[in-house]
Amino acid sequence: MDTNGNDNASGGGSSLGGGVDLAKSPGPGAGVELGRRGLPKLREIIIRNREDSECGPSDDIPELDFVYADADSLEREVSELYSFTELPEFALNQQHYSDAVSELGLDVRWPDMSEAQRTAVLLSLVDKVELARRDDRLRASRAILYISQGCWGDLHTPEEVQSWARRNALLLYKCGVLPVLIDILNLEIESGTAPVTAVRKLAVSVADSSDLRVLLSVLYLMVEQMRHVRDSDPPEEVRLRDAFTQELGQPQDTGELLAVSLLGMVSRFCSGAAPHFPMKKVLLLTWKVLLLTLGGSDQLRRLRTAARAAAGLPDVPEDTVERTRTMRASSPPPAPVEQLVDAVFGPQRPRFTRSKVVNGDAMDAMNDSTDVAEEGGKSTETGSGQPGQPDRSPPRCDSPRPETPVHHGRALPWKPKVHRRDIEEYLTVSRKKFVGFRLEDDLESMAGLPQPILEGRYILDKHLYRSLAEVQVEREEEISASPFSRPEQEVPQTPAELLFAGMLPNLPQYMIALLKVLLAAAPTSKTKSDSINILADTLPEEMPVSVLHSMKLGIDVNRQKEVIAKAVSAVLLLLLKHLKLNHVYQFEFVSQHLVFANCIPLVLKFFNQDTVQYVTAKNSISALDFPRCVLGPQVDLTSETLQLGDEQPYCWRNVFTSINLLRILNKLCKWKHSRIMMLVVFKSAPILKRSLRVKHAMMQVYTLKLLKMQTKYLGRQWRKSNMRTVSAIYSKVRHRLVDDWAFGNDLKSPGFYAYCKEVDARPWDYEAEERALRSKVDHFIARRYSPESLEELEPVDVSLSSVLATPLELTPAFKANYRRWLEREVFQQSTDWDKLIEPGYMG
Repeated sequence: MDTNGNDNASGGGSSLGGGVDLAKSPGPGAGVELGRRGLPKLREIIIRNREDSECGPSDDIPELDFVYADADSLEREVSELYSFTELPEFALNQQHYSDAVSELGLDVRWPDMSEAQRTAVLLSLVDKVELARRDDRLRASRAILYISQGCWGDLHTPEEVQSWARRNALLLYKCGVLPVLIDILNLEIESGTAPVTAVRKLAVSVADSSDLRVLLSVLYLMVEQMRHVRDSDPPEEVRLRDAFTQELGQPQDTGELLAVSLLGMVSRFCSGAAPHFPMKKVLLLTWKVLLLTLGGSDQLRRLRTAARAAAGLPDVPEDTVERTRTMRASSPPPAPVEQLVDAVFGPQRPRFTRSKVVNGDAMDAMNDSTDVAEEGGKSTETGSGQPGQPDRSPPRCDSPRPETPVHHGRALPWKPKVHRRDIEEYLTVSRKKFVGFRLEDDLESMAGLPQPILEGRYILDKHLYRSLAEVQVEREEEISASPFSRPEQEVPQTPAELLFAGMLPNLPQYMIALLKVLLAAAPTSKTKSDSINILADTLPEEMPVSVLHSMKLGIDVNRQKEVIAKAVSAVLLLLLKHLKLNHVYQFEFVSQHLVFANCIPLVLKFFNQDTVQYVTAKNSISALDFPRCVLGPQVDLTSETLQLGDEQPYCWRNVFTSINLLRILNKLCKWKHSRIMMLVVFKSAPILKRSLRVKHAMMQVYTLKLLKMQTKYLGRQWRKSNMRTVSAIYSKVRHRLVDDWAFGNDLKSPGFYAYCKEVDARPWDYEAEERALRSKVDHFIARRYSPESLEELEPVDVSLSSVLATPLELTPAFKANYRRWLEREVFQQSTDWDKLIEPGYMG
């Protein structure tokens, strides 16, 4: 990218990305010369990328049948809890359970036991867990883990295992296992022997975290089973689930929430104080605890509706996640190789047709019309050569479509929005042009304005949108201006409010720790000597010696990184969404600490890779996933079996992670000019364009939003050479009626946009914006969460009798020197009291 913001080398030499330097491609006069000399090499590139197909490389990418949700299916989420290195421990858990049952004199299968017998077994195990000896606690904990897994040794199908795991989770909670496990977990966290032993070892392995892994696994299985709601659940299960959720959302005996304690584990791990902590299990449990206590997308939508209704605002008619499910993915922009071929030989696109206009994809319609212009006006929209007759033959290279309703028609998918400040700027410019003066804070006076301006005002009012954050900011300004007449009412103790209050003392450390783990789990990060080891709970005690076991360990390591990245992205997104709904300044507080911790370049580093390859990675072994690895006869692992991977054409967790990171980046940068300029400075445009090659509507929408923010700063040449991307932004991203995202920021050009967007045109003056926001956020935090700041707002006692009657404790030194003080401060001081009644005396 040059000084004008042009995408000329996918990042250049010193940027995050690398690629072909298109800025050095020859002009029209040198095209033939370069074509003759480099023809064999370019022809080899074309053959290798297009593989004799009539569709270009961009069209060969299949469309992902991915449905975004709060989490994957229950079976997959449970299987990702265990690494392949932990497979021998399943039999060990079963053995400890059998020993515990034999000690009670029971020789009955778990499904054949009565409810009283199952309760007696669990109560006996709970008593052993509370013993002082570590070995006894570990054996009892492993037996409880086997029960929470569904007692798979007595079952035959995965469905039976899942059903019994659900029943056992409810029984575990009724027997009071949850508070006991949390207490034991706190003891293990504060234990001083395990961290010292782990620090002294050269390499931490899976054996160093056996106690913690067992406790975290039981808690995770209970939370995951309680999180899934079915319509057929009896009232007793609903009551137990609600009680379980409420108990997790309340402080423990230590005064901390479970989620805050888990975040503290992440912080201690990243600081090097506890390198043996199993990060994958800690982060997965943190994610699911937050998801259960705060609520998922449906709960968030209900909370938003209730909060807007309480503020007197209408409900939001459009939900981004729901709307993008009905949108069709656009054709990705051309790859750098295709751009180089077109620069040398001219457009060599095949003359085939898809019925894009009929399907209503505005971006693809623009691509087809561009092909028509480049081929000298020959129609590519007709198959029979008759103008105006669209080709209705089936496309040759279409990929499978998801079975969801598709957004049809030529209308834009979003209703435009207008903010109050947009109307103020519109009226300010109109009054200055037609009347000759300005009216501050006046949106009602229309005198002297012509009819077209009035009609424009009507359209702006029709699309006026008032966010809940604006209401919260205005309320905060009222409290700051009038603390006595407009004081803050009692703050509702919602789960989000309790979580933020619990995180606040160490919130910067928590954010930095999460980003450190995300950096270590990024596929583009290189291992350094001083980096944290997030694979401690995956590496075996003895490294494999055979090629087969090395391949399995390599897949397990990559799978571990993907699961950790998925959990971290989900935790950050949940925190940002719920805190923004609870209070916008809580959201801004977390956002600023993420930005200060370099979250923006970290996410860009994460996407600085082949995104298509990342979302279609096959780092999984179906035969080793739980519960397949413990049910029935096991298949022999071979190199061919390991390379099969999953049946899906994409990796669910990687697509989920990518979308979450894009949403986090959008939330951090939206309406923040300084952070948008960070995207420009870090040359994010070519990196984000690479993500557009993933043919998934939701992922493309959030990517295009990020590109739209910085389009006007990238220069005219970038927009000219990326018309496909600009067209996609127009067809898929919501519009602001007075937004100049596609027109640049030239202050010398006359007109409406040059005046009303003067602030946007000075992106270098961003420090004042960040300082002002930081000042407001700090004032909010001090007022609500620091009782010391309220002392200066206490009323002053002006009653003379009350002040004199207040008991005052004198120091011994003052008492000993009282007569000296009286002589110096009272008797030797002459006061002319007559001056008090003289006119004009000021004191």
